[in-house]
Amino acid sequence: MSSERVIDRADLRAIESNLSNLRGEIQYVSNQVQSVGEYVENVGQEVQKAQARIDALARDFHEFVQRDQMAKNLQLAETRLVKVRQELETNFGHYGEVRRRVTGILQAVDVRLVKKETIENTTEEHMLAAPRYWLAPCLIALAAWLNDNKELAERAMMEALRRDDEKTSLFFALVTRRGSRYKASREWLDRYFALQNPHELEREIIILIDGFTNGIFGPEARTKCAKHVEAWIEELAQKVGFVEEQQRRWKEALLSKVQKLDGTAYPYLRQYSGTWSDLEQSLQGAKLHDIIHDYFHNIFNKEIVPAKSIAVAVDAMLDTLVSKFDDEELPLRREERLNSLIVEENGDRGAAQHRFDSEKTLEERVDFTQLLTNFAMHPETSYASLATQKFSIALSKEWIRQAHDDLTLDNRAAVPRDIEMSIEHWSGTTQDGTNEHELIESLTRHIHDRRDAELDEMRLGLKHWLGLIAGVLFLLMSITTPFLLVLGALGVIYFFWSRLNLAKAKLRVTEDYEKLLQSCKDILRAVLSDVVDWRQEYAREDGKAGRVTEFLDSVAAERYTFSSFDSARSIISS
Repeated sequence: MSSERVIDRADLRAIESNLSNLRGEIQYVSNQVQSVGEYVENVGQEVQKAQARIDALARDFHEFVQRDQMAKNLQLAETRLVKVRQELETNFGHYGEVRRRVTGILQAVDVRLVKKETIENTTEEHMLAAPRYWLAPCLIALAAWLNDNKELAERAMMEALRRDDEKTSLFFALVTRRGSRYKASREWLDRYFALQNPHELEREIIILIDGFTNGIFGPEARTKCAKHVEAWIEELAQKVGFVEEQQRRWKEALLSKVQKLDGTAYPYLRQYSGTWSDLEQSLQGAKLHDIIHDYFHNIFNKEIVPAKSIAVAVDAMLDTLVSKFDDEELPLRREERLNSLIVEENGDRGAAQHRFDSEKTLEERVDFTQLLTNFAMHPETSYASLATQKFSIALSKEWIRQAHDDLTLDNRAAVPRDIEMSIEHWSGTTQDGTNEHELIESLTRHIHDRRDAELDEMRLGLKHWLGLIAGVLFLLMSITTPFLLVLGALGVIYFFWSRLNLAKAKLRVTEDYEKLLQSCKDILRAVLSDVVDWRQEYAREDGKAGRVTEFLDSVAAERYTFSSFDSARSIISS
C-alpha cells in the first residue's frame, strides 16, 4: 500500500517537471512564431519597396531609352547635315562661282574698274564648267550685252530660256530693272507672268513678290503685278472648297506656333488625372492666342529699312534667285532642312518631321495662297523679306481670322467639362474644385471600405478553432489521463496566442490605412488646387482671343504695297 503511494507521488513529480518544461517550450515556440510574424511583415514591406523601386526603374529605363534614341537621332542628324552640305558643295559647288560672277560683273560695270573684254573672256569658261546650269548662258548673255555683241547675247539668251524659261525671264527682268531699262523689264515680266499658273507656281515667285512689295519694278510694273495677284486669287477662289482649304491650311500654320507647357506646371494634375492630356492641349491652344498676336504684332512693328539704291536691292534679289531656287539641288536642300530641324528639336524626329511637313517651303510647285502662307509664317525658309511678310499677312487676313476663329471654337469645345482623378484605386471627378467635401467623403469611404475588407479577411482559421476545441476536450479528459492535460493546454494556448497576434495585426492595418487616408486627402486637395489654377489660367488665356481679331482688323493690304524707289501710289485694294 505504502509502496503504491510512493510510485504515484513519483509519477506526479515527473509530470509536473514535464509540464514545467513544456511551458518553457511553448513560450519559446510562441516567441519564435512572433519573430516569424514580424519577419514576414518586414518581408512584405520590403517587397512593396522593391516593387516601387522596380516601377521607378522601369520609368527611368523608358526615359533613358527615349533620351538615348533622341541623342542618336541628334548625332545622326548632325553627321548627315555635314555630309549633305559636303555633297552640295561637291555636286553644285561650281555653280557658286557662276552665281558670284553674275553680281560681280554688274558691280564691276557700276564702278568701271574692269574692261568689258576681260568680262567676256572670263565668262566663257563657266559655260563649259556648268553644262546644265541655266545661269551659265545667262552669264554669257550678260557679258555679250555689255560688249554690244547682240548675236552672242541672243544665242546665249535662247539657250538660257531653253534650260529654264521662268528663272531666265525673272533674271533678266531684274537685271534690266537694275539698269533702269523699264520697257525691257516690263516685257520680261510679261513673259514671266504668261508662264505662271496660280495653282502651280514655281518657288522663285518670291523674288517677284519681293520686288512688287518693295517697289523694285517701277510704278507701271507694280500696278501690273498687283492686278495679277488679284487675278490669281480670284481664279483660285473659283475652285470648289477653296475657302475650306484656306482655313485648313492656315489652321495648320497657326498650330505650328503652339508651344509646349512648362514640364513643371500642374504636377498633381499630371500625375493623378487621366484627363491631363486633354487639359494640356486645351491650355496650349488657349495660350496660342497670345503667341499669334505677338508674332503678327512684332512683324508689323518692325521698320522696313529700304536698300540704299535700286542696284543694291536688285543685287540682293539676284543673289536669292540664283542661290536658293535650283531644282537640281532641291532633294538635298530638303534633306538639309529636315536634319536642321532635328538638330533644333534636340533629336525629336517626330516633332522635326511635323515642322517640316507644315512648312511646305521646299515644294517644287505650290499654289499662290500656299506661298502667302509660307511667306507669312516661315520667312526664314521661304526667303521672304519683311515687306513681303507684311503684305502676305495683310492679303490673307480674312483666311487667318477664319482659321483662328475655328481654332478658338475647336479648342473651347475640346475643354474637358469633368476632370477625372485617380488616387490609390479611387476615382472621382470635379469641374472646378468646388466639390471638395463630397470628394473627400467619397475618398474616405473608399479607404475605409478597403480597410474593412482587409480586416474582414483577417480572421482565425479553422485550424485555430480546431486547436481550441481539441484543447478543451483534452482538458476535460485529463482527469483520467494526465498527459492529455499537456495537449489540452497547448491547444488553448495556441488559440489565444493566435487571437492576440491577430488583434495586433488588425491594429497595425488600421493605423496604416489612417496614414494612407491622410496622405490621399493631401493629394486630393493638391489636385483640386491645380484644377482651380488651371481653370483660372485657361479663362485668362482664352480671353485674349479677341486681341488677334482686333489686330487683323487693323491691317489693310494697300498699306503694305509701296515703293522705295519711285513716288507712284499703289492702287491695289484689300
